[in-house]
Amino acid sequence: MSEKSGVRFEEAENSKGIVLTTTAVICSVLACLVQNSNTMLGMIALFATYMMTGDRYQWVYIWRKTFLRDMLGVWVLFRTMFQIWKWEKNGTTVVTRWAEVAKMSPDKKAFVMEDRALTFREGEEFSNRIAWYFKRQGFKSGEVIALFMETQPEYMFIWLGLAKMRVITALVNNSLRGAQLVHCLKIAGCKAVVFGNEMTEAIKEIQHEIVDMPLFQYNSPEKPGSPVLEDTVPLATELNEMSTERFVDAEPAKPRDTLLYIYTSGTTGFPKAAIITNIRFLLIPLGVFTSAQLNTSDVIYDPLPLHHTAGGVLGAGQALVLGCTVILRKKFSARNYWSDAAKYGCTVTQYIGEICRYLLSVPAGPDDRAHKVRVIVGNGLRPQIWEEFVQRFGIKRVLEFYGATEGNSNLVNLDSKVGAIGFLSRMVSSIYPLTLVKCDEITGEIVRDSNGRCISCGPHEPGVLLGKIDKKKAILTFAGYADKTASEKKMVRNVKTEGDCYFNTGDILVMDHFGYFYFKDRTGDTFRWRGENVSTAEVEGVISTLVGLKDAVVYGVKIPNVEGKAGMAAISDPEKKIDLKQLAQGLKSLPTYARPLFLRIMPAPPLTVTFKLKKKELMEQGFTLNLHNDPMYFLDQKSGEYIPLTQKLYDEILRGVIRL
Repeated sequence: MSEKSGVRFEEAENSKGIVLTTTAVICSVLACLVQNSNTMLGMIALFATYMMTGDRYQWVYIWRKTFLRDMLGVWVLFRTMFQIWKWEKNGTTVVTRWAEVAKMSPDKKAFVMEDRALTFREGEEFSNRIAWYFKRQGFKSGEVIALFMETQPEYMFIWLGLAKMRVITALVNNSLRGAQLVHCLKIAGCKAVVFGNEMTEAIKEIQHEIVDMPLFQYNSPEKPGSPVLEDTVPLATELNEMSTERFVDAEPAKPRDTLLYIYTSGTTGFPKAAIITNIRFLLIPLGVFTSAQLNTSDVIYDPLPLHHTAGGVLGAGQALVLGCTVILRKKFSARNYWSDAAKYGCTVTQYIGEICRYLLSVPAGPDDRAHKVRVIVGNGLRPQIWEEFVQRFGIKRVLEFYGATEGNSNLVNLDSKVGAIGFLSRMVSSIYPLTLVKCDEITGEIVRDSNGRCISCGPHEPGVLLGKIDKKKAILTFAGYADKTASEKKMVRNVKTEGDCYFNTGDILVMDHFGYFYFKDRTGDTFRWRGENVSTAEVEGVISTLVGLKDAVVYGVKIPNVEGKAGMAAISDPEKKIDLKQLAQGLKSLPTYARPLFLRIMPAPPLTVTFKLKKKELMEQGFTLNLHNDPMYFLDQKSGEYIPLTQKLYDEILRGVIRL
């Protein structure tokens, strides 16, 4: 649309007629819910349009473009909120909901991994054994036990069994070692550790630092004869003596009681233990189930780690909460993704982070479309590859969503709008209280007006996303972290009115005129160079496309006596195929200030276990020589090409001999 039209949009927003529009839309929603009458709905919609003042034609255009989308969004939101309200009113927890689900189809497979499977009946029996055993060991309600193992069908039922006796489970990232592992065990106050036999070496390394924590080693049926670590209990053997009779705690848990601790990915330091309550766990899979319009006959492909929210709650939760069959994979494999989906008859698959880019990098083959997948669910599908991805793999629907493990600010892209992470209706935005507010993109500090209130962003104005915290509504609560100090840092007060409180996502988003949201960057990831703000996410997308979808991390590095930070990119190139001349030529599509001055070529991708790009360590090392063996390059200002960063060149940059 023209710039003039954009201005007219802004003028229309200030019109008092929007209040009347909002009222009319709510009436139309009620008509839809109560009468399901297309005629009545259409009449009310026309009346709402007529009532608009200001630049009404622009709002008519928005209405026509977004009406069906908004009605679907309201239906999904209301249906999810009603079910959560109903569950909370009835005192439903994950344990009581599971009891209902397990009875529906006891002989149906709940979890499948390779040639092993557990039915709903077997899962119920196994979780009962866990509950009876740890009850006998003297563990009490409210205590915390860490679960440290790789993906396997028993994983979910170990923590479910502990939940039956109201013991909280800390789901520890199985890739952690040493100090980070010890930190995670202690920050959550763990009283014991259940670990898989594959984690023996990691536990042995820190055993002297956790002498006060009893250790229970679970040897999976895949490797029943694995040696048991000294001073640990062979859990699998002990469980054989336990009863499968249903375990019922004398004092049932409540919907808002803590169920799990799930740790943040730790891309910028030690992980934090986020609190997952029963009602929060129920909400996440239910929201996706409703948004994607799934049913219990759907088969979900979940190749993600179960200690993470996407894999262990959103994906695996479809079995525990809604009765779907979930296919697990111990470790994500781009080459086997579609063949697995076809083999197990999956109708829904998951992705996260850079997974879609990895799938595209695999040579085309017959498995690309030999599947029954109708919807793919996740977050992180880059706009640059979106259309190519859905066309190559024949995906009918992409359900891209936005949210955080601990947050209350969730968005869903219900109509597969390319590049969008979700939307809010421009007409009835007050139904779901999220807001974009202006901030300093470099520091993340929120900008306030003369009255001390946050300043709302208009269309196409970048801002940090905040979600209103309302303890009365389960969908808007923020349970925080085990570390209360960390919880307080995520809250913003007096946003719109005195005393209100919002959750700070820390993400900079942009909303267009139609209410679609697009991810721009993390606060703090953006850096300033030559008087301009550089979005690392945008530059990463361009570089990744230029180098054949390889991993690329972009960040700012400080140069002595130079204002701002210069751009640097760390690129994974294990096969040593990157053409630096071609890369430099391709980067000319970016503004001069956004082109990375430094390159670091790495032999392996710098990823977290949830396929997010690490930055903290790379930023700390910067372009300093001799801290690693990776080759580094500098963008020569005269030739416009990347040249090796030698000691002589490095010294000249530091002394200011080379003007930047």
